[in-house]
Amino acid sequence: MIRYLSFLAFVLFSLTAQAGLLDYFKDEDGSTNWQYIANWSSGILILLLSVALIKLFFTHRQVRRSNRALKAIRNDLEKRVKERTATLNESNQLLKQTNQLLEQEVAEHKETSHLLRASEAYISNILQSMPLMLVGLKGHGEITQWNRRAEEIAGIKAEEAIGRNLWEAYPTITVGPDQVEQAVKSAKPVTIKHSQRGRYHFDIIIYPLNNQVEKGVVILIDDVTQRVMTENMLIQRDKMSSMGELASNMAYDINSPLQAILEDVRHIRNLINDVVPMNDRDALSALNGMLDDATEKGQEASAVIGNLLEFSRAGSDEKNVENVTEIMEHSIALAADVISVPSKLHFRDIAIERDIEPGLPPIPCYAAELQQVFLSLFRHACHALSEVGRDDRKPVIRVEMKERYDALWIKISHNGVGLTYEEQKYIFEPFFNSPSENGYDATKRLSFSYFIITEHHRGHMAVTSDVEVGTTFHMQIQLK
Repeated sequence: MIRYLSFLAFVLFSLTAQAGLLDYFKDEDGSTNWQYIANWSSGILILLLSVALIKLFFTHRQVRRSNRALKAIRNDLEKRVKERTATLNESNQLLKQTNQLLEQEVAEHKETSHLLRASEAYISNILQSMPLMLVGLKGHGEITQWNRRAEEIAGIKAEEAIGRNLWEAYPTITVGPDQVEQAVKSAKPVTIKHSQRGRYHFDIIIYPLNNQVEKGVVILIDDVTQRVMTENMLIQRDKMSSMGELASNMAYDINSPLQAILEDVRHIRNLINDVVPMNDRDALSALNGMLDDATEKGQEASAVIGNLLEFSRAGSDEKNVENVTEIMEHSIALAADVISVPSKLHFRDIAIERDIEPGLPPIPCYAAELQQVFLSLFRHACHALSEVGRDDRKPVIRVEMKERYDALWIKISHNGVGLTYEEQKYIFEPFFNSPSENGYDATKRLSFSYFIITEHHRGHMAVTSDVEVGTTFHMQIQLK
């Protein structure tokens, strides 16, 4: 305020000085009229004071207005502070409760994590302790599981296998990408049988994992070598079962010639009792004919018994170099004597077609065992041919033997009722499995024959068949 009044006085005096107003305060004689100056100055002062009072009045009103606004602001601020304080207290209480709940949840999470780790450790221990090789795969073949048995069989540590492509890490595995893809697409397990000649026997099952975010499979590889060896210990049981059938057929086949012999002998006795004259040539001729017939039938019965006795003798523990052509011919002759389907078909009534390469070299083998294989296949063929009406087709068994690629290739085929796809899958399975397990009669299986060819002779055996055409059994035996 003082600054404004001083500035105003300065301006007035400046204007007065400039306008020559000072002359107004002088008398006619030139002397200064101080009374005018005093009156003028007091008027100016009164004016300035009035202005100052007015200014102070409005300033006071403004101050009061400002104070009221400030008081309202302060009250509002205090109210807000109280509200914020209450809200903060409530938030602190909620935060405290939340912290308590969080602490409880953390404790439960720790307990759950502990149980989860224990469960994972338990499951991992189970997987690691499994006697089966377990391999987990993602859809594109990346290994996710590799247990201890897998390490033993493959010779690859888990840390080296997990995360890698299966066929890059273990290229010799029997399972292929196509089989894995088949399991994933069909959403059904895929079963594979695999044998490593004389070393390993594996049952492989590929299980699809379809309820996962990323599709994959679990491969279980069961080493059934010990089981197969146990099955092979029952060879004698299988042989005795075959001998039971052979003995039954032998009794039937031997009975006919023996009855004929007895009938001939009875006639001879009758002739002798009637005292045939020595000079009766017709009587002597008839007598000689009956004796010859009796001798022939006796020799036939003797041959059957001789073949059976030779077949029943146990084979040698060591292989001998044998002529397989002779073994095959002997087996065909023996089959003609002992194999038949009662009231349906005799093996001797089946046409045998031979395609045997001349001059086949002898091979080291167990002759009795190969003969048993051939007889089992002939018996199987005879049963298949007996299921076909004789008016439909002529029963034929075709035997092929040839030398190919340092191996002897043998094919035995027939034109009887062929095998279905399921029968082809299980025909070489162990004979003592439950028939109801897969719907195929265990008595028709050829597990023992398969064992003789693949294990004892380190060869290969397979089957191809068509239900309407017939069946062919393929065998391959190395010459050395």
